[in-house]
Amino acid sequence: MELLQHWLNVRPHRSPSQQVRCCILYQLKLLEQIQGKLRGCTLFITGASRGIGKAIALKAAKDGANIVIAAKTGVPHRTLPGTIYTAAEEIEAAGGKALPCIVNVREEDQIVDAVNKAVQTYGGIDVLVNNASAISLTGTLETATKKVDLMMSANTRGTYLTSKICLPYLRKSKIGHILNISPPINLNPVWFRNHCAYTISKYGMSMCVLGMAEEFRGEVAVNALWPQTAIYTSAMDMLGGAGVEKQCRKTDILADAAYCILTKPKNFTGNFVIDENLLREEGVKNFDVYAVAPGHPLLPDFFLDVDPETLAMKMEAHGASPVFREGKKQDLSKHEGPDKTKAEGPERGKHHVHFAAEKSGGPVVETFKIIKGAINEEIVKSIQGVYQFELSGEEGGTWYIDLKSKGGSAGSGEPPGKVDVIMSMSSSDFVKMFSGKLKPTMAFMSGKLTIKGDMALAIKLEKLMGQFNAKL
Repeated sequence: MELLQHWLNVRPHRSPSQQVRCCILYQLKLLEQIQGKLRGCTLFITGASRGIGKAIALKAAKDGANIVIAAKTGVPHRTLPGTIYTAAEEIEAAGGKALPCIVNVREEDQIVDAVNKAVQTYGGIDVLVNNASAISLTGTLETATKKVDLMMSANTRGTYLTSKICLPYLRKSKIGHILNISPPINLNPVWFRNHCAYTISKYGMSMCVLGMAEEFRGEVAVNALWPQTAIYTSAMDMLGGAGVEKQCRKTDILADAAYCILTKPKNFTGNFVIDENLLREEGVKNFDVYAVAPGHPLLPDFFLDVDPETLAMKMEAHGASPVFREGKKQDLSKHEGPDKTKAEGPERGKHHVHFAAEKSGGPVVETFKIIKGAINEEIVKSIQGVYQFELSGEEGGTWYIDLKSKGGSAGSGEPPGKVDVIMSMSSSDFVKMFSGKLKPTMAFMSGKLTIKGDMALAIKLEKLMGQFNAKL
């Protein structure tokens, strides 16, 4: 009302018709504010049937936007929630319009068909969100060629192709934005060491930002968005195991950050935006509203270098036990391992067991005793995997848990039969992990734990750890 009064008082001797005109202009301005900045805009969002893509779609739908749901899931998945049709119902309930399209971003024809439908239905495309992505956190030798092809074609190639096909329409739009859900390009080797193929594929998406932002500067804004912390989605649930959701934020934070980017002018381009940083700049102060478990320490996301000491202090303030503070003892012991058991002089060349097997009563020995006592036929039947542990430090050496053979077993030395998963870490971290003081997800993401082999079986073991925690 203050704005209306101002307009009417600028010229106190306005005629009645001029005052009516002012009222109409005021109502139009107010309606624009109520309806939102993306009202009537068309957003083409890949992977929008669930997770981050759907959250961004719902945020725009509240403005009255048109959403093209370009995703693969047309029928319910056996484990993952949502289809393009259930997402469409949610979008329309939120106030938007929805066009569900079956799209595998690896298939150019499907992208072209969906773009044509979008243009025919809504008259053009204003925003493209490249969210669809594939992930396999496996090492070079453990990543099957078909997995490499999947990540490269869905992440890098899919982003490039979808952008290329949408660009003719984006260039005609007054808004004209491309937003890739991809990280800043961090060349720290730690982000390549454990999952080289995945990192290459995600950085490919980010390189599209670098190239296209410059190529289409002034015509189309091209930016990347990445979370400061882990985001709780179905994928994170599978990767992180039980309890990981408490260490995550909700998809709402990325939706809000995406909205801020997409409502900026075209000259905001070529940026690698971190959600929390942007929202702080926009005036957001309370980030607990985004947390799945407010007050609980949060996992930093991949590709962001977080100062370990700072992170440890934050986690300890919330009663967590961070993996970063092992002190001088670990710094010295991390270089020790099976080699220290080699004999000198005339005994060299003979076979020797590791010291860990000769000692009794150490933390690792006691942990394996408890694990062995907890194994039963039901656990073996549900897991069906053989795990080998390469431990460094005190009680370092090779250990195993056999949850495939009849009755199961656990102990020191090489495991019987074929190994499905190899986990390497310090002996102190191993004890912490099985006693519940160290989350396997945090250990893996911080580089304290390396995993080779069947990642699905590794996740199964993590879920099983909860049963051991109470006994350790």
